[in-house]
Amino acid sequence: MTAFHSGTHAPLAERLRPRHLGEVIGQQHLLGEGMALRLAFESGQPHSCILWGPPGVGKTTIARLMADAFDAQFLSISAVLGGIKDIREAVEKAEAARTGLHPQRTIMFVDEVHRFNKSQQDAFLPHVESGLFTFIGATTENPSFEVNSALLSRAAVYVLQPLTEDDLSHIVVRAQAIHAIPVIEPAALARLLAYADGDARRLLNTLETLAMAAKQEAIDPVTDVWLMRVLGERMRRYDKGGEQFYDTISALHKSVRGSDPDAALYWFVRMLDGGADPRYMARRLIRMASEDIGLADPRALRMALDAADVYERLGSPEGELTLAQCVIYLAVAPKSNATYKAFKEAKAWVKKDGTRPVPMHLRNAPTQLMKNLDYGKGYRYAHDEEDGFAAGERYLPEGMPDPGFYRPVRRGLEIKIADKLEELRKKNAATG
Repeated sequence: MTAFHSGTHAPLAERLRPRHLGEVIGQQHLLGEGMALRLAFESGQPHSCILWGPPGVGKTTIARLMADAFDAQFLSISAVLGGIKDIREAVEKAEAARTGLHPQRTIMFVDEVHRFNKSQQDAFLPHVESGLFTFIGATTENPSFEVNSALLSRAAVYVLQPLTEDDLSHIVVRAQAIHAIPVIEPAALARLLAYADGDARRLLNTLETLAMAAKQEAIDPVTDVWLMRVLGERMRRYDKGGEQFYDTISALHKSVRGSDPDAALYWFVRMLDGGADPRYMARRLIRMASEDIGLADPRALRMALDAADVYERLGSPEGELTLAQCVIYLAVAPKSNATYKAFKEAKAWVKKDGTRPVPMHLRNAPTQLMKNLDYGKGYRYAHDEEDGFAAGERYLPEGMPDPGFYRPVRRGLEIKIADKLEELRKKNAATG
């Protein structure tokens, strides 16, 4: 047995926080030798940036280390809790640091920057431009959509990745090296790493809870059975990479495809109860809407996208109701895999076929030279034709037979689509 103590003087996350760049676990695509962020640290000149990635991957840690590397004052604002008043106070501190007895740079770290509205984000601009501080924003959302273009244009964007199980294992080793947690048997460790799902913060919080419980019960080493007994509600019934997980998502998908709303709802709730990430569930529902429903009911895809968006806004447990509503809708919607099959056939065709030239009448002609070479010559503008359809016009490469990739089924909206296509084919045939 290895002695351990679940110290109460500081949180485990703080005790294990990296003190220099070499201690950072993960993100080697940015922090490895010769990589972008490593070069930024070594340049001696800080620059504004956006750190984009999921929770618990080191965004705050990297920002703090950047402040240390450049001997800069580190100011942090949470966009969830802060506002214009906090921004003004931070600006005053930055000005005081710059003009003080011992002038100092300032790193302005804004966590969850996507939560600030446009006017709040705009408040940083003049100070970024004047060089009063170096701006570092952290976000879990795509900055292209959530960060003002003016601010985004003044910041480099670095994409952080979820930590791998190897990365998370190193965190466990470090915790054991300072005797903060007991020895953990392989099966229990595998379950912990799967539960963490790439999130170091989640892992550290769980390890801290585990250490306190193990100390109270004098448990060392930690077994999988004990882990499930003590942290069962948190660990749930299967790990996210195990066979049971994929069996259950398969059952959900097949229940939706089979138009059984009760079974689909049962497997959906089983997955939530088993600890599946609702965001993962939302992604699978979006896939089902395209793969198994398609154009038989195009509203299904919109329903799935809206459900995913609502979950992001409400979180758990409130947002899970909207996902359940989507599950039921997908199950009762008319089914068609015609789009899915057409896409697969088109990919297979292109892969085996040669690169056919674009017909001259379909080519773009932005210059006079191209027009002189007959680019676009003879193209018929469909909107100028009767019923908006250029009967007899061909859009496939010369010599390529009609592949017939898309074959709508006689269900839902695809009944009307099939009738429309048949009508257009008859018009084409009538032109000879």
